[in-house]
Amino acid sequence: MKLILLGAPGAGKGTVAKLLTKMDGSVQISTGDILRAAVAAGTELGKKAQAAMKAGDLVSDDLIMGIMGERLKEDDCKAGYLLDGFPRTIPQAEALKVLLSDMGEELDMVVDIQVAKDVILDRLTTRRTCEGCGEIYNVKSNPTKVEGVCDKCGGAVTQREDETEEAISNRLDVYNEMTAPLAGFYEKEGSLVSVDATSSDAVIDAIKAKLAS
Repeated sequence: MKLILLGAPGAGKGTVAKLLTKMDGSVQISTGDILRAAVAAGTELGKKAQAAMKAGDLVSDDLIMGIMGERLKEDDCKAGYLLDGFPRTIPQAEALKVLLSDMGEELDMVVDIQVAKDVILDRLTTRRTCEGCGEIYNVKSNPTKVEGVCDKCGGAVTQREDETEEAISNRLDVYNEMTAPLAGFYEKEGSLVSVDATSSDAVIDAIKAKLAS
């Protein structure tokens, strides 16, 4: 399958993507992942992206689209791909449309995961992350066996600076201003599936139903 996962921070895009990859071997791709991979690989575009990030500048849409184009042509994408948190803006969506057309491909659907703000705030303010291996925990639903210590690697498990209530509210405001309009863009394209759900399983069921129709 080839799809985009839209949704505010904390909507569960990453969890849904991981479940979907197990269904048919599709790969999960996020902007952060492809930027880090391009920098690590030392590609020409990766070097330019690294220079921008070191200078504290935003990586330009042209650079991101160039790196995304390289990524989507890799062999593991032949089984399908799930774009997690990309595109972020209308110009990126328009550029992606051109890129996919040039590749002779099209998306199966764009899934907009809608979750109430109070649920997102509760979900993210109680989330904790291992500083060592990146494992995610939740003080309510999935706590560590020993408080503050990762079950997997023994690293320190802490609250990220961008997951306080104030920071999350700011992130949601930015999302609503910059990224939420993508739902309208893809609705006009006829590819949007909106799912109002707090359960990852409900989102998966809605995607399966759409694929089967």
